[in-house]
Amino acid sequence: MKRLGLGLLVVVGVLIAALFILPAIIPAAAYKDRVEQAASQALNRDIVLAGDVRLTLFPRVQVQADNVSIANADGFGEDAFAEMTQMRVGVELLPLLSRRVEITEFVLVEPVIRLEQRGGANNWTFASDEAAPAPASSASGGFVRQPGALPIEASFGDVRIENAEIHFSDGTQSQNITGLNLAIALPSLDEETRIEGSLAANGEALEFDATLGSIRDFFEGRATPIALNLGGRLVDLGFDGEIPEGEAIALAGDIRADIPNIRALAAFAGAELPPGDNLERFSTRGRISGTTSQLALTAESLRLDDITGSGGLTADLSGAKPRITGALDLPALNVTPYLPEAADEAPASGSGVPPWSEEEIDLAGLGLVNAQLDLTVGELTYRDIEVSDAALNVVLENSRLVARLQRISLYEGQGAVTIIANARSATPSFSLEASLDGLDAYPFLQAAAGFERLQGTGSMGLNFNATGSSQAAIMSSLDGNGTFNFADGAIVGINIAQTIRNVSGFLNRDNADSADTSTEDSESAETGETQTTDFTSLGGSFTIVDGQLSNQDLLMLSPLLRVEGLGNVNLPGQSVDYRLRPRAVASIEGQGGASDLQGVIVPIRIRGGFNDVSIGVDTEAVGRALLQGALNNAIGGDGSQSLEDTARNALRDAIGLGGSDTSDDGTDEDTQTDPAQQLLQGLLNSRRSRDTEPDEETTDEGPN
Repeated sequence: MKRLGLGLLVVVGVLIAALFILPAIIPAAAYKDRVEQAASQALNRDIVLAGDVRLTLFPRVQVQADNVSIANADGFGEDAFAEMTQMRVGVELLPLLSRRVEITEFVLVEPVIRLEQRGGANNWTFASDEAAPAPASSASGGFVRQPGALPIEASFGDVRIENAEIHFSDGTQSQNITGLNLAIALPSLDEETRIEGSLAANGEALEFDATLGSIRDFFEGRATPIALNLGGRLVDLGFDGEIPEGEAIALAGDIRADIPNIRALAAFAGAELPPGDNLERFSTRGRISGTTSQLALTAESLRLDDITGSGGLTADLSGAKPRITGALDLPALNVTPYLPEAADEAPASGSGVPPWSEEEIDLAGLGLVNAQLDLTVGELTYRDIEVSDAALNVVLENSRLVARLQRISLYEGQGAVTIIANARSATPSFSLEASLDGLDAYPFLQAAAGFERLQGTGSMGLNFNATGSSQAAIMSSLDGNGTFNFADGAIVGINIAQTIRNVSGFLNRDNADSADTSTEDSESAETGETQTTDFTSLGGSFTIVDGQLSNQDLLMLSPLLRVEGLGNVNLPGQSVDYRLRPRAVASIEGQGGASDLQGVIVPIRIRGGFNDVSIGVDTEAVGRALLQGALNNAIGGDGSQSLEDTARNALRDAIGLGGSDTSDDGTDEDTQTDPAQQLLQGLLNSRRSRDTEPDEETTDEGPN
């Protein structure tokens, strides 16, 4: 027995000595080529160990190889898929006898990995000549967590990646990660695993760390605690929760996200955002749950720039593009900062409506995701329009946005609005359908269109369609129709009753009181910002074809007046040409007394650019009536009246007064200087000048 024991000791000693001596006496080339060949066959790629290779067998198996490279896939260029300055691997020898793997060292020094994707192919998929046993998978082909999936014992000591570089390109964009340092601490498969590291991605420094409760629990489907943190100048993300029990990989836990500068993060990711003073900051706090393909977020707080709120969102990541669904509750939402910027040009005259911008509207953002959201907004602001208590449904599907304001309260009114923006074709299209009731017209029109000429409460119905890539193109293609009805209001900028009095005063010279009234009334303007015309009802309809708005049926009623109107608004050219035909239907009291003006019509014209609208007596219509009437009276008269009297009587007949305008003694009492009188006097003076010119020439020359 002693001899047997001694013999065993000798054998063990010889084996140990061999483990120490053999690596030193066996040339590296003897196993270097075999290692390259075996590794190349395993990966189906050429593996080259260009530098020194050192092997130690005891007390641990340790391999160190310098200048290692892995060839690229066919069709992806001559540069190596991966190369590194040094690779070190160490495994404890004796624990292997009891099926326990103890990796003492796994270090990659300065590895460079080049990832490329071209169409449906990539260079990081390694194909093997021999089919390997497939890992456990679910019916859908994914990884399955199940008991017994990790039947070995293992631990990792020094596992590091030092100063790595990862370069990615898909033919359209590239991403570069440099300075990647990674350290993994894994005492055993049943203890907590910790990962720490840092990197610089496209010049931005990031730090990260993660902990996983147990590798074995994770692989075998038990609930596993997990925590993740990623921080840097561009983003600060954190998750603290668990991977729930089950076969699939899922997450459930608390999440926080802070993005100090969304634009900088988008540029970092290769998706530049259009310029603007928006999309600066995003943050959220809440709970997240779901799988790698579908996540649900219950947000206790959400913040985008100055927009705050709460709600729940679900992101489906399984399709070609993400699909977002959910509901949000926002106390206030101002969408103005997210609209295309208005033109920088100043209005043609003073301040007011700017010219339509020719700058192309960028709707690329509509194609990033599909979404269906329900929003409840306490205060909604769109440019200068303010809406309260809004219920908004938004559906975004393949670059087509449908936004339905199902319930809104604005300017004392209620209504519903549907807006569609379709960017599926090269030229986007838009539509708007709206119905509003109980609307306070003055603040609404002032905010919506800078229009300050109408006061009253009423309703509007609008239906518009347009195409175009800029504001100017949209206005030039605008088609649609609408109706409006307002009550108990006023037209600002003109006093129609006073205008009728002034014209009547000029024509009714046989009434001394009327003459006095005309003189006094002429001292104040007929039109201006302080003048108003009250009404009890105002309504009509309009159509729009290629940006040209036409209204033919305006009707305004008041106790004193009946006003009919028609005209056009050139939206692309930002101009208006509109005519009103007011008629007195009752006695209009002037400053000097009463004057019976029933049936009197004084045409009024509204015209000019949006920023330079003029309102006054329609002298063209008056002039036409004057000349036609004067001609008729001159042909059919007895010659007892002067040309001025004849013309004045013709004008009286044209606007519905009739009768003579001379006093009983035959003298004129004309001191009025309103537009109608100026037109009349100008025409008569021109006639008189032509009539006297021949006499003057005869006088100068004398008889022959």
